[in-house]
Order: sequence, then C-alpha cells, then structure tokens
Amino acid sequence: FHQIAGRAGRAGYDTAGTVIVQAPDHEVENLKQFAKVADDPKKRRKLVRRKAPEGMVPWSEATMTRLVAAAPEPLTSNMRVSTAMLLDVVDRPGDPFVAMRRLLTDNHEPRKRQLRHIREAVGIARSLLQAGVIERLDAPEPDGRRYRLTVDLPADFALNQPLSTFALAAVEALDPASETFALDVVSVIEATLEDPRPILAAQLKKARNEAVAQMKAEGIEYDERIALLDEVSYPKPLQELLRHTYEVYLQSNPWAADGRLSPKSVVREMWERAMTFREYVSLYGLVRSEGAVLRYLSDAFKALRSGVPAAARSEELTDVVEWLGELVRQVDSSLLDEWEQLTSPDQPPSAPVAVPERPRPLTGNERAFTAMVRNALFRRVELFARRRWEELGALEGAADSGSGWTAQCWQEVIGDYFAEHDDVGIGADARGPALLIIDRQPGAWRVRQILDDPAGDHDWGIEVEVDLAASDEQGTAVLRVVDAGRLD
Repeated sequence: FHQIAGRAGRAGYDTAGTVIVQAPDHEVENLKQFAKVADDPKKRRKLVRRKAPEGMVPWSEATMTRLVAAAPEPLTSNMRVSTAMLLDVVDRPGDPFVAMRRLLTDNHEPRKRQLRHIREAVGIARSLLQAGVIERLDAPEPDGRRYRLTVDLPADFALNQPLSTFALAAVEALDPASETFALDVVSVIEATLEDPRPILAAQLKKARNEAVAQMKAEGIEYDERIALLDEVSYPKPLQELLRHTYEVYLQSNPWAADGRLSPKSVVREMWERAMTFREYVSLYGLVRSEGAVLRYLSDAFKALRSGVPAAARSEELTDVVEWLGELVRQVDSSLLDEWEQLTSPDQPPSAPVAVPERPRPLTGNERAFTAMVRNALFRRVELFARRRWEELGALEGAADSGSGWTAQCWQEVIGDYFAEHDDVGIGADARGPALLIIDRQPGAWRVRQILDDPAGDHDWGIEVEVDLAASDEQGTAVLRVVDAGRLD
C-alpha cells in the first residue's frame, strides 16, 4: 500500500499525489439503495443489504486507516549479477573493473551476498573473455579502460539470458554447412529461454495421445503402453548435443551451473510446420494461454535478434527472425514497440512516444512477408505430400478465398501426381528458394511453388495469387490458389 501511494503522480514532475480508495462494490450499491429510501422508515426496515461475494477479502475505511498508520514493510535488496550487466559496464567509458567493483560493493546487499556476486561476476567475465566477447587491452586507454567489447559484435548484440554465453559456445559447435544450421541455431537459443509451461504441457499431451493411438493400433498391451508412455516427451531438438556441450562448458564455467538448460521446440516447430499464430494456438488448444505463447515468442525473437553473433546470421536464419518478429508484431505490436523504444539510442528520454492505433502494414516488411508466403505455400506442399486433400480443401475454405479448390479438386490432382511419382520431397531442398518463383506486382503477387519430385523433373507445382491489401487487413498472408498440377 505504501509503495502504491508513493507512486502517486508523475515521477519527476509531481512532488505529491492523491490516493483514492473506493469502497467495495456491494457497499457502494448498499449506499445507493439506502439513499433512495432514506426518507421512508418503513422501506428502510425492509431494505435487504447486498452481501460481499463469496471468497472476497473485505476492506473498509478502517482498513485504509490501519494501512496508513502502519510501518512499511522493510524493503529487501534482490540484486542479481548477469551477463547483460557486465556487457553494459564494459561498454561504458572508463575502467569497467573499477565500475563493477563499485557496483558490487556499494549496494544494499548483505556482505555475504556481495562476496557471492563478486565470484559470479568474475566467472562471467572469464567466460566472456574465453568466448571472445570482450578482450583485454595491451595498455590502458586515457580514461583508464582496460577491457573492451570486441569490434565484430553486431550493434544490437546483447546477452540477456543466464545461459547466453553458453549459447555462443553451443552455436560454435554447430556445422554451418548443415541444411538445418539456421533451425539448429534457433534450437540453441530456445534451450536457454524460460520454459513456456502451458505450451510444453500441451505438446506433451498431444505427443502421448498420438503415441497411445499408435500403440493401440499395433496391439500393444495396456501395461506395456503405460511403461512406454514414460519415454514420450515434447520435442527436444539437439538434446544430446546440447547436454554434452553444456557439460564441457561447465568444466571451465562452473558459475553457469545455476542456469537451467531446457531444449524445446516452439519457434522451430512453427517454422517447420509453416503455421501462423492462430493455427498454432488452435493445434494445441492454447486459447486460454495466448498471452503466454505470445510472450514466449517475443522473448525468442529478442534473443535471436540480439544474442546471435554475426558469423552465425545466415540468410535463412535472418528470414526466420524477420518472420518471427512480424508474426509477433501482427498479433500485438506493443511488446516489440516497447522493447525497440528501450533499445533505441537515438530516442531522447523526454520525447513523447506516439502509440499507433494499429501495427505497421504486414507487407511493409517485405522480407518477413515473403517468408510468410513461402511458409503458407509450403504447408500446402506438406499436405499434398501426405495426400491430405480434405485439409487442403479446408485451408481454401478457411481463407475464404473463393478459389474453388475443394477437397475433391485436390484429391484428383494428388491422384494424378502420384500416378507419375512415388513421393513429394519436403526437405530443405524442397523448401529452398530455387523452387519458388515470385512475380511481385502492385496489389498482388503471383507465386509458383514447384514440387520436388524424386525424378527431379520439377514439372508439377502449385500457383497462388497473394492479395496484399487483404494480407495487411488480416495480419497474415492471404493466398488464393489459382492452379495446381502439371506446369506448362
């Protein structure tokens, strides 16, 4: 109560403010009813007072008086040493060693915790030196600086997670020549983020339901099914590689043992399955947890954008990051706008920030929008490869595109294709830019996705028209299938 009262008014402008405590709703209603019959003694006697809702914690004017007179609860220091803190100090003018020592000793922490913070800071500094994020100068600069950030770090580079420095080491252990390098970098970053428990619980439930259905189809007995279910988990890409790399990392960085490495796949799964935010929420029944999903995606975007070194920022990874940022922005731009405002060095602190009524047009970020279009088309390729014509027809119906491509139309085309070819490729090559042709025109794009057949003939495909105005209006790529089948 005292903290809320202390924040009344505008910080830096007002020296005093007023705190108004309103009576509970039922008391306000009782007062209104009493005022109506105040002049009629008979009606006053018959007046039935409303009771407080069940489970409500009551308060009154006496409660407010007691809180005002009571001594405030002592505030407790909760200082934490982080990688981001060290990077900020190193980036300042002057000697970062002196600045850090003052920061760690001139505070409200008990001496025992101060010593622990000093040990943590030394451990993090050593890790940053080993990772090449900071370097020691041969001779101090005129302002006393003895350490500095390495020059090859991106301007927006930041290490905001407890295991951010481990992520740098893990990314170096990946194979840049691998087809999955970009998504493997995503998995490394996701493993350092806090677990989005509603998503992981939904993934686990879905995985176990699918496993039970498969085991029943295979005739596995109940007791054995229950035992096998213990081995089923949500997706954990690179689990063994990350575990081994983390164990090696801890040998020279024991301070990182307090961090919690947790492999998971949310961003990666959305990209691989070419899903929109709404489709992903619907897939796992996360309507009541949309806020948690959005917050996790926002955190993942910020970590990917600012925590990956320049050497690992491949073209595909840049596409993923741009797509993810635009996906979050179209759902709720306030999360990213607030972060970008905080990280903008050119914005004066006192300048008013205009809050836009709606996010910028989706098509304004051409790279991210292209990735969305590519994902939407590739989802159709995956359904085509799995012969799921009903879902393909439903996609066109859900888009309300009026394309006329019903499930029956898709069934006929899929049947014709598989009469000539055994399967459809859905690997990295099938998803690559070589099989995607985009004709960008004002108002609409014409896009052709070529199917990756095993013979390499590349004579089948799906052609769509992208409505740019509708895409801006709906915040997602709006496609209308124009043709599918053998290419001319």
